[in-house]
Amino acid sequence: MAPLAIRDSTTTHWDIVALGEVMLRLDPGEGRIATTRSFRAWEGGGEYNVARGLARCFGQRAAIVTAFADNAVGRLIEDLIRQGGVDQSLVRWVAYDGIGRAVRNGLNFTERGFGLRAPLGVSDRANSAASQLEPGQVDWDAIFGAHGARWFHTGGIFAALSGSTAEVAREAMTAARRHGTVVSYDLNFRPSLWVAGSGRDRAREVNRELVGQADVLVGNEEDFGAALGFDTAGATTELTALDIPVYERLLDQVAQAFPNLCLIAVTLRTATSATRNDWGALLWADGRIYQAPLRRDLEILDRVGGGDSFASGLIYGQLSGLGPQASVVYGAAHGALAMTTPGDTSMATLAEVEAAVRGAAARISR
Repeated sequence: MAPLAIRDSTTTHWDIVALGEVMLRLDPGEGRIATTRSFRAWEGGGEYNVARGLARCFGQRAAIVTAFADNAVGRLIEDLIRQGGVDQSLVRWVAYDGIGRAVRNGLNFTERGFGLRAPLGVSDRANSAASQLEPGQVDWDAIFGAHGARWFHTGGIFAALSGSTAEVAREAMTAARRHGTVVSYDLNFRPSLWVAGSGRDRAREVNRELVGQADVLVGNEEDFGAALGFDTAGATTELTALDIPVYERLLDQVAQAFPNLCLIAVTLRTATSATRNDWGALLWADGRIYQAPLRRDLEILDRVGGGDSFASGLIYGQLSGLGPQASVVYGAAHGALAMTTPGDTSMATLAEVEAAVRGAAARISR
């Protein structure tokens, strides 16, 4: 297979365009959803988080394709996105009917967890505007052709929202490839999104078809089993040097099944507790495996979005021509830093990522 051919930035309007739902995240902080009396509001969504990380941390020109119900909640999400520097010119606004019978904006209640109490997510997103996007509503040829984008990113969360969103993802990926835009896909398997359908069988059917349209694939070891049907037995053990060959074999199997893929990345995590994780990543490229240093006992404030921030660091490495080894290291460092702050999205700076890449100590800076 040929290496990635990334368009020059001078010929494109955006460095990355992402397709996905952006929800309003309501965070009880140190409390619990069922007992709190106050929430802090953030924006977040798997595909969007990648674009925001590239804009906010890495200074890339990023845009999001999504849809919102046109009410005050939608405008709050719009305002939060604006703070992250992601272009919203491709957002579709849908008339609101007053109480959300036909269309609404998705909500995501998220507990961070602590110690032996695991994080908890409760989604309230059915009938959202993004889930009702349909083929033909977005002019992908204008986005990737007339305007131009170097990279397109979407994933399994958006594809699972409805039957039409999987078709929209396919339409967008096909158009991106037609115009020479690199396509990445994050498996991001969420069991709750497939409950109303045919469960894992349908998830695997949809995801395998869409992965066949991608150049770059990202996931964790559970994703490759649940979303694609690969045998991941032995790939969820404690992360030691002896376990790395298990993941290497998994990546080789994925590469053989999908010869269209140029890069395949897997994040590695062992949750000692909700607030202490081992964290690392592997990248398959050109038949070789590249490994980011494994961070032992990483202290976690909020683990949500760590995988998305890994993806944005990995993509930054590729857009910047840093090569596969540096790309996976930047991704793992950015993912680690993102989990030290609250909310789905990264608050890290490029200087902090580069310091983490160098292995700098966490001494006070003043």
